[in-house]
Amino acid sequence: MSIRTSQIVEALEPSATLAMSGKAKELKAAGNTVYDLSVGEPDFVTPSHICEAAVDAIHSGKTFYTVASGIPDLKKAVVADYKTLYGLDYAFTQVGIANGAKHALHNAFFATLNPGDEVIIPAPYWVSYAELVKLTGAVPVIIETKESNQFKLTPDMLQEAVTPKTRMFLICSPSNPTGSMYSPEELGALADVVLKHDFFVVADEIYDRLVYGDVPFASFPTLREGLQDRVILINGVSKTYAMTGWRIGWSIAPPNVAKKIAELQSQETSNPCSISQYAALAALQGDQSCVEKMRVEFEKRRRYVKQRLDSIPGLTCTNMDGAFYAFFNIKQHLGRKYHGVQVKTSEQWCMELLIQKNVATVMGSAFGAEGYARASFAAGMDILEAAYDRIEEFIKS
Repeated sequence: MSIRTSQIVEALEPSATLAMSGKAKELKAAGNTVYDLSVGEPDFVTPSHICEAAVDAIHSGKTFYTVASGIPDLKKAVVADYKTLYGLDYAFTQVGIANGAKHALHNAFFATLNPGDEVIIPAPYWVSYAELVKLTGAVPVIIETKESNQFKLTPDMLQEAVTPKTRMFLICSPSNPTGSMYSPEELGALADVVLKHDFFVVADEIYDRLVYGDVPFASFPTLREGLQDRVILINGVSKTYAMTGWRIGWSIAPPNVAKKIAELQSQETSNPCSISQYAALAALQGDQSCVEKMRVEFEKRRRYVKQRLDSIPGLTCTNMDGAFYAFFNIKQHLGRKYHGVQVKTSEQWCMELLIQKNVATVMGSAFGAEGYARASFAAGMDILEAAYDRIEEFIKS
């Protein structure tokens, strides 16, 4: 007999970003030059002082189990960072160090959600949000936003989605996949709705240091009095410090929730990698000029990508105020043939772009927005120039 898999796992959708990246790797292995814009991963090497701290940790014997929820020094550094950047006061015991921000989200969801609870998620949304919510037995309530409003949820839309079962509102600003960022005033208006009701917020702020233009980033708990007790913050070192593979993220939660997150993690994974924790500590406490250097380069790439997309007939794209993604409208180019292949959906469009032009992007349907495609600009200018030449060729084919 074969082993039967669970209904929960059967209902899961695989990660579209990893699927497209996997297909790109297959083509590379076959000898093709592939321009991979599918994965949200900085192309910079982790700064040397961070790597050196990891080596020092190894040689000094910091290779044993740590406290399950993370070393106190790293928790204190996270607290100090939020105090310095945003004026927020937390106890270090409110921080839970996790195996990446995705794991921190998992912990936050499993520590707070029950089957049947509703979680409001604006679309487009990061591919893993809805699937992680479903794993708890809770129900993702997807609210479609509009490109004409930079894919931002309005207070009226949030209010209309609230029901007696609403338990959580999940927001990511700056956004993956759209790059849109809410202004402090826009977030404040959403916070007013939150404070009127009996639900809380999970704020994914993983891109808080990758912001462009004149609009300042605002951390959600800073918007109104009383929000710190209603918000779980999610962040990490992956995007800011080019440390995706080190797998260190964290949550900052009210004390009672932080305690349960620590207990959950103690049973599921124990501590995150000890070496990575000391590397993350060096990232937070060390010279921050590396962050600005990478941000400036991302901004340069952003300007180039926006100019290229605006120049290709039938494509539209929002402003990309943060993160490192372009989320562009391809609706005018669906329902046609590309070298004899009929393309009707964003998934088909992205796959044919990869097969015919060796450019890897991610279909908008994976983010809850059919008719769009996401392309990362966390790639060198040479790759971006070649990729957008090929996208333009594909469109004109």
